[in-house]
Amino acid sequence: MNASCAIQRTSWWGETWRLAAVLAISGIAWFEIAQWQAANHPWWLWLDLALGITGLVLLRWRRTHPVFVNVVINLIAPFSASVGGPATLALMSLSTRRRWREIIPISVLGLVSGIAQVSIMEPEVETLAFSIPFIMAIIAVTVGWGLYIGSRRELLAGLHERAQRNEAEQAAKVYQARAAERTRIAREMHDVMAHRISLVTMHAGALAYRDDLDASQVKETAALIQQTSHQALEELREVLGLLREDPGDAHPEPPQPEAFDIPDLVSESVAAGMTVRVDLSVDLAAVPTSTGRTLYRIAQESLTNARKHAPGVAVDLQLHGSPHDGITVRVTNPLPVGAAVSPRPPSSGLGLVGLSERAALVGGRLDHRLEGQSFVVEGWLPWPTN
Repeated sequence: MNASCAIQRTSWWGETWRLAAVLAISGIAWFEIAQWQAANHPWWLWLDLALGITGLVLLRWRRTHPVFVNVVINLIAPFSASVGGPATLALMSLSTRRRWREIIPISVLGLVSGIAQVSIMEPEVETLAFSIPFIMAIIAVTVGWGLYIGSRRELLAGLHERAQRNEAEQAAKVYQARAAERTRIAREMHDVMAHRISLVTMHAGALAYRDDLDASQVKETAALIQQTSHQALEELREVLGLLREDPGDAHPEPPQPEAFDIPDLVSESVAAGMTVRVDLSVDLAAVPTSTGRTLYRIAQESLTNARKHAPGVAVDLQLHGSPHDGITVRVTNPLPVGAAVSPRPPSSGLGLVGLSERAALVGGRLDHRLEGQSFVVEGWLPWPTN
């Protein structure tokens, strides 16, 4: 990247001190010659002044057309000492571009123009011998200063671009992290809400299709529906709070259920009218947190699906494992038979798919399939040692 190739804009203060420097250089170069011109050739004085003003005007295009401006100023310089300031600024501005194919020819042209000016205005050999090294030194200093400014501009432009790139990369990382977290929260919401709503549906179905319930049983079932609905609304509020943009709108995320919460999950399902047979040969309290959360979600989603799609059937939940062998989970329920039952809540078809991805993320696997007249969810999860 050559940042100096871009057109550089300066502030009004930058333009002001540049103009002051140009006028000072022109004044120093022209002071003695102007007196001689006024005494011997007044017309030359006015021509010199006019050419100097022309050089000042040409400086307006020194950034957009630097080569053209330098060529024109150097062509008029032999006849005007007052154009020395514009010639210096024009050469320095061109040098900031750091293009040697431009700098070398213009520098040579400037040297020839300076020698021609001295030859015309002060033709003595002694003056010419002194002036050539002096002109070369001025050109070298001007070019060197321009190269320094161009290098500094390129460095600053590079740092600015790098800062912008880093800022964009950081913003992209933040966006990806936020999207991943929201996806995780959405999966949590699916698991939790599907479980709660299925309980509400089961209790409501019992009220709609059973006419043998007495008043106390109806009241108890209605209370269960109210309690479960309230829990669902609370959990939905918490999840939606986490999904809000402003961090102040969200409450701290509550502890997520783990493996040792599975017995409470089973008890809750049994209280809702399900028949759940548990075969447990693993210390749930010792299961690591990452594996325990996934294990809980597998059990929750499996019981929810059984309650939605096979109400009234017995569900077998088997959990076996150890730190050496990992954890095997198997949930089985027979397919429903007989007459149609109460309307079932809709299925998204994404719960088990999401759980399969979740199991893969912790290094395990999960499969669901039909075995004869039974639906089986079976998986294996690792038992991390740290």
